[in-house]
Amino acid sequence: MPLCGGTSEVQQANDEVQRICDEVKPHAEEKAGKKFEVFTAKSYKSHLVAGTNYFIKVHVGGDEFVHLRVYKMLPYAGEKLELHGLQTSKAHHDPIEYF
Repeated sequence: MPLCGGTSEVQQANDEVQRICDEVKPHAEEKAGKKFEVFTAKSYKSHLVAGTNYFIKVHVGGDEFVHLRVYKMLPYAGEKLELHGLQTSKAHHDPIEYF
């Protein structure tokens, strides 16, 4: 469980995290300036704030990975998702860090 003020430990991606990735994929492709043929969530950390920040490692094909920072609003705000950051040129072994 995430702690207020800090990120959780790395966890294996689950169905909820994959759904988040599926929803923000077009925005990630726009920021990266290219289409991803594969977009599979592998692992993530979360950060509890006034909502939740998700830092997600995503496999995008071959040996390529990207890291996403996605903000999920609180239920009263409709639990909308916003892509707040994208790091490209990542590898499977790169740790997920706050950005």
